[in-house]
Amino acid sequence: MPDFHGAVASDVDDRGKGGTTIQHGTVRRLGDRVFQALSTWSGVAILIMLALVATFLVWQGMPALTTPADELPYGAFPQFVAPLLFGTIWTAVLALIMAVPVAVSVALFISYYAPRGLAASLGYVIDLLAAVPSVVYGLWGIGVLAPALQPSFVWLARHLGFIPLFAGPPSGTGRTILTVAVVLAVMILPIVTALSREVFLQTPRLHEEAALALGATRWEMITIAVLPFARPGIISASMLGLGRALGETMVVAMVLSPSAVISFALLTSQHPGTIAANIVLSFPESYGLGVNQLIATGLVLFVITLAVNMIARGIVDRHREFSGAN
Repeated sequence: MPDFHGAVASDVDDRGKGGTTIQHGTVRRLGDRVFQALSTWSGVAILIMLALVATFLVWQGMPALTTPADELPYGAFPQFVAPLLFGTIWTAVLALIMAVPVAVSVALFISYYAPRGLAASLGYVIDLLAAVPSVVYGLWGIGVLAPALQPSFVWLARHLGFIPLFAGPPSGTGRTILTVAVVLAVMILPIVTALSREVFLQTPRLHEEAALALGATRWEMITIAVLPFARPGIISASMLGLGRALGETMVVAMVLSPSAVISFALLTSQHPGTIAANIVLSFPESYGLGVNQLIATGLVLFVITLAVNMIARGIVDRHREFSGAN
């Protein structure tokens, strides 16, 4: 005989379970819609703010680009911005050249070589460096780093002065563009290190184990499995650090006494300034078209930063399938 009581009970349980599923599904769909709306509007808000900043820079900077040169307080705009543009890119590139190898090496050491306790401590120290204010780095550059590097500058100028980069006479105070680059390298070091470390930790475990199983040493495993996977992420981290160096203000303003020159010399007292530092130093005393000229240089910096990030995004997208940053 059929068990009618068992069938009815089973039907009631199934309906109860179904009702619970429908209820949970409704709550889940509602949460998905709320999250999608919030994320969408957050992205739209960022685009709107970016558009507003660009509009402001174009609107306020256009008078400096359309007014005759003899009416501008700082002279013709191309001649005014060229040394600043050169100094901005030159200092940032120097800082990137010094910071990226050290940052990647530190990230590899923390991820694959350091004991767990030491790795955690180093991670905290690296993160702490990112929280130090720019003005503190500027004071350190003036009071500690510049006097410490000055004897090295004299030695470089004496023994390697035949190379244009180290041509003399060396600065007597040590406050040169090379000093600024070293300070900027220390500032962007925690950014590149932290991001590179996260990318290294995302390397598929099977890739690492396969390399080790084939007889590779730890360093060979890193070169054939970790670094190829992490290359786009390292590029993204480097470009983020480059953006920080391009826009840095206080360190350059405090350490350098800039001149309107374009020079690759690293040790002399005459060196170009940067766009951001020049805006900070000149803005309080500027008025009229002078303010428009400074804002126009800010527009140039905005375009450069945007171009750098677009180039980095393009490089990462070309290696999307291997990227740990996507």
